[in-house]
Amino acid sequence: MPRVRRIVAGAGAVVLAGTLGACSASDDVPVLTWYINPDDGGQAEIAASCTEAADGAYQIETSLLPRDAASQREQLARRLAASDRSLDIMSLDPPFIPELAEPGFLAPVPDDLQNTEGVVQGAVESASWDGELVTVPFWANTQLLWYRTSVAEAAGLDMTQPVTWDQIIQVAEDQDKQLGVQGALAESMTVWINALVASAGGEILEDPDARPDEMRLGLDTDAGRAAADIIGRIGSSGLGGSGLPTADENASMNLFQGENGSFMVNWPFVYPAMQGAAPEVVEDLGWAVYPRVDAETPAAPPVGGINLGVGAYSEHTDLAWQAVACIVSPENQAQYFVTNGNPPSNTAAYDDPEVQEKFPMADTIRESLDLGAPRPQTPYYNEISIGLQRTWHPPNAVNPDTTPQTSTDFILAVLRGERLL
Repeated sequence: MPRVRRIVAGAGAVVLAGTLGACSASDDVPVLTWYINPDDGGQAEIAASCTEAADGAYQIETSLLPRDAASQREQLARRLAASDRSLDIMSLDPPFIPELAEPGFLAPVPDDLQNTEGVVQGAVESASWDGELVTVPFWANTQLLWYRTSVAEAAGLDMTQPVTWDQIIQVAEDQDKQLGVQGALAESMTVWINALVASAGGEILEDPDARPDEMRLGLDTDAGRAAADIIGRIGSSGLGGSGLPTADENASMNLFQGENGSFMVNWPFVYPAMQGAAPEVVEDLGWAVYPRVDAETPAAPPVGGINLGVGAYSEHTDLAWQAVACIVSPENQAQYFVTNGNPPSNTAAYDDPEVQEKFPMADTIRESLDLGAPRPQTPYYNEISIGLQRTWHPPNAVNPDTTPQTSTDFILAVLRGERLL
């Protein structure tokens, strides 16, 4: 199988029915279309602000992508493979960037945007492919360990120091509480597996540059078995609740807000959400960096967020990069965090007084993003992620003695064309 993959069979000839329509430019002002992921309107506000700042050089209009990341990937991949010229600026989920960069679907990032000083390390890594910055970090995301201070105090845990998964599992068992984790057959399962493997000092994909038939996975290792042990124990003990096999981020937040809540790993969106839905829980709320797998090894928290890329076939690549520079300014990132709850990739934005006031855990988020480990950076991410989900689900069936090897065999067979997802 060649290293440069065909993203979607026949994609060069077929474009999704009902794809997003390109915006028509006025006679004298070029219109740049920014394909955005769903939010609370913050990207449209930034587009309007940057249009005003451009003073007639260009106009930015937004076009909404589907809500789930997999559908976003499919739509953008098909359009790029079809040399769609309307793809000026794109909000891209980090795991799918190598798949778009490898075949040359992304315009090169200009020199003036290559400087990553002041950008959190997790965002830089997720914006790169093959040792090169191929997109520009916009907002970054990471999971924190959220906890009920009353539960931690009753257990005698010093939450100013790193805690381990073994510790929080033990506390939940001793106090007959439950843990908020994401066990659904979805991307959130891959996020959990990757964070555990990386926190144990391993990597799911050991050689991302290798051909599919030469790839080596780091699942059937001490790190992979440690990850499987944690997921299996939480699943089989019922600590994740009866709904764990279908639990996404919102479901685990709801579990945490209940009377049996104790600890939860989740993204920062939960803080404003709980302020509105469960103010009594917020009064008992604490936060810390992601749990460690091994007490002596720093955690490698999940990294997410959105990076901005410019389509290689855009008619206005230079203007598009100018617009990107405006969009990702620290001022816009800080405003986006305050209004939409999406953390900045630029550390300067965390010093904004309004950010510090609205998100008292902002410094912990910044620390977590510097520790974070991206999911496997590879053009074959889709196969690896779905392969993990199929073989590590449901959580109560995960066994450290068998799951890592079974998962390895299945994913490698898929990559070699011997099995189908």
